[in-house]
Amino acid sequence: MDKQQEFVLRTLEERDIRFIRLWFTDVLGVLKSVAVAPAELEGAFAEGIGFDGSAIQGFTRVYEADMLARPDPATFQILPWRGENPGTARMFCDILLPDGSPAPADPRHVLRRALAKAGEQGFTFYTHPEIEFYLLDGVPQPGKPAPEPVDRGGYFDLTPRGPSHDFRREAITMLERTGISVEFSHHEVAPGQQEFDLRYADALTTADNIMTFRIVMKEVALSQGVYASFMPKPFSDLAGSGMHTHLSLFEGDRNAFYDPGDEYHLSAAARSFIAGILHHASEITAVTNQYVNSYKRLISGNEAPAYVCWGHNNRSALVRVPMYKPSKGNSTRIELRSPDSACNPYLAFALVLAAGLRGIDKGYELPAGSEDDVWSLTDAERKAMGFAPLPQTLDAAIAAMENSELVAETLGEHVFEFFLRNKRSEWNDYRRMVTPFELDRYLPSL
Repeated sequence: MDKQQEFVLRTLEERDIRFIRLWFTDVLGVLKSVAVAPAELEGAFAEGIGFDGSAIQGFTRVYEADMLARPDPATFQILPWRGENPGTARMFCDILLPDGSPAPADPRHVLRRALAKAGEQGFTFYTHPEIEFYLLDGVPQPGKPAPEPVDRGGYFDLTPRGPSHDFRREAITMLERTGISVEFSHHEVAPGQQEFDLRYADALTTADNIMTFRIVMKEVALSQGVYASFMPKPFSDLAGSGMHTHLSLFEGDRNAFYDPGDEYHLSAAARSFIAGILHHASEITAVTNQYVNSYKRLISGNEAPAYVCWGHNNRSALVRVPMYKPSKGNSTRIELRSPDSACNPYLAFALVLAAGLRGIDKGYELPAGSEDDVWSLTDAERKAMGFAPLPQTLDAAIAAMENSELVAETLGEHVFEFFLRNKRSEWNDYRRMVTPFELDRYLPSL
């Protein structure tokens, strides 16, 4: 037994932890949980906990259903909202086949594999997400109008004693007690919309933190009689919720993206990494924006990117290069603005990393950037500048993904095929649906 496992077992006894929740996600990023007693944990570390993989979206077929969830002791954390006497803790799991090999369907394994490939080249991949979501004044019910936002605030508004202000204070306290550091939090541009910026961490830790963050936000919201929604575009006339993500590669303690002699202080590796993302952007969009509703955000403006381009400090571009901070070379980074806060972060980070590394490996040339508001340009101007559109529907994103060797290789055959199958089914369900828009526009006059 290693030292981390010993620490977990000792903490369980010292802190009177009676329940341990073992967490993992399905292929779409839905959080799953199984609770075990402390007496079972030593065996779980050694062999894993058996479960029916065929009951999990995208994991396996019925006739090969046996799978194992083995907890990662490095992710041990006490859950503060579950009370302290007795306490409850959680650990994320790696999913294994009965022979102990990694399960091809495990999203965490997909990201681990991508990170290992980067590690072979001497790189560590760091990410820093800005997560947006809405607070609503009730729990949504199928077939009924969406609840209203909890306030009428706007960007950076202070709402003393209002639900958003109280929520953010309690949420940050809960996150910090869960071991997740928050750099910033504030009211976003739309009524009821919030943003939390998590501190930089390696991509696997960040993905685990995002999954924990989403459940913490929902728990805190419900405790205050409101509801937290990560739906990308819940309101037609209000801004969508994105997850702008800052990215960098390090070689040991050195930021591989930094070059003091470059105009934007970007190294050759950084430029090729950006070029890789731009080159493969359409292919990975079905994963960074995985729902029908995701595309309502991408085509709506409001600083959501719709065209494949980059720019220095340009918030209308797909990839933004933030302004350089003098004497802070290690803070050099790029910002990818397309992902939304409902994506599966394990798969999204794996593909973004793979696209960037492909750019480095193949020496992709970075095209000219845009300093204009891309949304204000005409179609002819964008075409002349070489700014191709991102997929505008889930159907178009699926078509781009299914022909991508990069995505197939990064996700692995099992995840790749299931994801496409699931998204085609979602699109077919959507296009059969008669929407309120059609009823309002056509029923009275046709």
